[in-house]
Amino acid sequence: MLVRRDDDESPPPSGGSIVTIGAYDGVHLGHRAVISEVRRWADERDAAAVVVTFDRHPATVVRPESAPKLLTDLDQKLELLEATGVDEVLVIHFDRERSRETAEKFIRDVLVGRLAARAVIVGHDFHFGHQRAGNVPLLAAMGGELGFDVVGMRLVDDGTAESAEVSSTRIRQLLQQGLVREASALLGRPHEVRGQVGRGDARGRELGFPTANVVVPSEILLPADGIYAGWYERPGGQVHPAAISLGRRPTFYDDAETSLLEAFLLDFDGDLYDEPARVRFVERMRGEVKFDSVDALVDQMNHDVDNVRTALT
Repeated sequence: MLVRRDDDESPPPSGGSIVTIGAYDGVHLGHRAVISEVRRWADERDAAAVVVTFDRHPATVVRPESAPKLLTDLDQKLELLEATGVDEVLVIHFDRERSRETAEKFIRDVLVGRLAARAVIVGHDFHFGHQRAGNVPLLAAMGGELGFDVVGMRLVDDGTAESAEVSSTRIRQLLQQGLVREASALLGRPHEVRGQVGRGDARGRELGFPTANVVVPSEILLPADGIYAGWYERPGGQVHPAAISLGRRPTFYDDAETSLLEAFLLDFDGDLYDEPARVRFVERMRGEVKFDSVDALVDQMNHDVDNVRTALT
């Protein structure tokens, strides 16, 4: 897969392109349905299948006070997009100047000028450009003028009675409730966060459960506090079952400001300090609890590890 930035002046794909545009945060099942249609159109027309996305969520620029936490960082998003089989991703640098660009200019400069778009396929409620003035009807009108087709797709539903469409917003809501299994069903994979293993207070080791304290960037969404069954991936692709604690450790601290992600790797003995880590959440086992004693906490931790082992088998 070719990844281009918007300062790359290389020519458009020789056979033109079938394009989709969006933040693509999470690259969930709805996104993949759109990309699958892009791939199908591209194969039928001997064109390139192209995703246009952004180097940050546009909301962090246009409404930073209410911008959502991210399901994926840019590197993870590009990995997931590559797995869909697209030919190219154009990463747009999104800043204040770009946020003021009209939808019409974006269509002429990016879709036509940079990509020689033969068709644009997006979600039916897609909006873009300054003040979100661009939409599917505008794309269709300009497509008629500039020579590209437009398809506005409804994103796949999740099969519930409400037939709710799959969306990044809905997945965030599920994760914020700790409903990681339900979120995974919409993502098509377990929710994964990435970070570096830092040095904590070594309390886990004192309790008999040495943990990796994974420092996750603040812009990435963590699930609700609690104990989870999941998987921990080390460099080189080594994957270990893990009991994951996410919370503020109320048994020991009354005023912790932020949640800490600690992963206890089952049947593992080794040094994880300063390594990059990937943590995948499979199932929430329980909420966070303040225990009356350390012994009560250790007893529960033993139960948690047994339950995690069962959940992952």
